[in-house]
Formats: sequence, structure tokens, C-alpha cells
Amino acid sequence: MSAKLPKPFLKWAGGKSQLINALEERLPPPIKNSRTIDVYVEPFVGGGAFFFYLKSNYKINKAYLLDTNKDLIVAYKVVQNEPYKLIDQLRLIEEKYLSLSGTEQEQFYYEIRSLYNTQRRADTDLIQRAAYMIFLNKTCYNGLYRLNRKGEFNTPYGRYKNPKICDAENILQASKALQDVEIVCADFEESRDYISKATLVYLDPPYRPISKTASFTNYTEDRFDDEEQIRLAKYFKEMHQRGAYILLSNSDPKNFDPNDDFFEKLYEGFIIERVPAKRCINSNAKARGPVMELIIRNYST
Repeated sequence: MSAKLPKPFLKWAGGKSQLINALEERLPPPIKNSRTIDVYVEPFVGGGAFFFYLKSNYKINKAYLLDTNKDLIVAYKVVQNEPYKLIDQLRLIEEKYLSLSGTEQEQFYYEIRSLYNTQRRADTDLIQRAAYMIFLNKTCYNGLYRLNRKGEFNTPYGRYKNPKICDAENILQASKALQDVEIVCADFEESRDYISKATLVYLDPPYRPISKTASFTNYTEDRFDDEEQIRLAKYFKEMHQRGAYILLSNSDPKNFDPNDDFFEKLYEGFIIERVPAKRCINSNAKARGPVMELIIRNYST
């Protein structure tokens, strides 16, 4: 029996698992034809669904994964370099958690959340910190990584019946996929150092909220607002001038306001397409149905 292909080891808001086919269909012809990516750069790696898919189905000569979320990058580096120690920690947490009653499990969740926030400030024991993050991610409400303005993880307990906390096989496969990959905690603009002609760049920033009341953009202490989206568009155009292949995904504001042409104005002159997706992270179950998302690119297929 062949080993399973790697997949994200964390749930992540706006994760791209459901958009992979649409993204792959829009890969540059030279990459689709050769099944080879010379350099791949993902400045907002998040859960890394597209990276893990490409790594399993294409030859990537060099990859650079970036994100401003320090804890996310810590988790990636621990998976990359210390997968067995991470698995040991997760197994201990999973065994403890599953031995508890429902009320005790909730109490345990909040205990770990408090320890995690303390460790984030102390910046110690990175393996345990990554294990705590994965545990919280698998047991918190909707898998949502959310920080308050104090920089504390504050997502409430999720009440799952039997969460998979320690997926040892996937952690090992993800670790294998991450070998020889450069993982960097940095702002997206710092990825310019790795980008040149024919580099494949996938931009998956925190999404612009699809309504005036929705906001899941606070994955770090700094919010990604419209000014940041404008800064990203400027960067997109700069990398376009370098000759890079650029794919960008974002929410479609026309789901809420048909007259909102924010992205049409930002990316005028580039190819803007709408594809259906299902939003899973929403407190209102009725709002989790199909919506349109944007895929923007700077090349023809």
C-alpha cells in the first residue's frame, strides 16, 4: 500500500483545498507541460494546501514559503526538522485529552490555551509550542486561528467528538515534502528576494471580508486591511514586471455588493476570474454555502 500524499497539518481560514483544481487548471502552460516548477514562492503560506499538492504532483526545484504569523512558521519548521519529537508530544496530549470526560476536555482545552499564550510570550520550547498549536487548531471552534489585540490566541473550544490530534503519518509526509524548502517568517514583500523571471508565485493573502460584519483577517496582531490589499497589488505589478508567473486568490466582494469593484480597479489589465467555493468558517451555518472567489493572474493559459 503506497503512502498517503501530504496534506496540510493545520486547518487554516481560507484554506485552498477546495480551489486546488481551479488553481491547477490555471497554471502556466510551460509548467503544466513539463510538470516542473523551477522556483515556487508562496508569501502567505497558511495551511499550505496548494504547496503540498504541487509538491506531490510536480517537480519543484526550489521552494520558499513565507508568512508573518510567527507561530505558524514555528510549526512548519518543527514539522520540517523535528517530526518525531512533535509526534511524541502530540501523542501525549491526545492520550490525555481522550481520557477525559466532555467537561474535562473543555477545561483541558482552556488550560492548554493559557499555556500556549504564555509560551508565545516566552518564546521557549518550540516543539511543545508547535504541539500546543496543532492541538488547539484541531479542537478549537472551526479550526480558526484568531488573535486578540493583545496578541493572544482567543478562539473558544470547538466541542468536537473525536478530533484527530496526532496524525503521525501526515506529519511525516509533510516533513518529507518540506525538506530543502526555505521557510521564512516575513512580510510578503520580502519574498521579492526569491523572485525572478518564470518564478511561480502564489499569493493567498488574508481575504477581504465578504460582508461588513465578517472579519477573519486577524491571524497576526496586525490586521490585513484595504491598505494592505493595495500594497499587495503594487507588489503584484512589480513582480509582473520581473516576468514572474503570478496567481492570486481572494474573496469576491460582489457576493455582498454587486457594485463593489475594488479588485477590478486594483488589478485592471490582468485576468480576473470568478470560481465557486464553499466558505466553512462562518458563525452562521446558512452563510457557509457556495460563494464566488477570485483568481487573478498575469499570464494567459
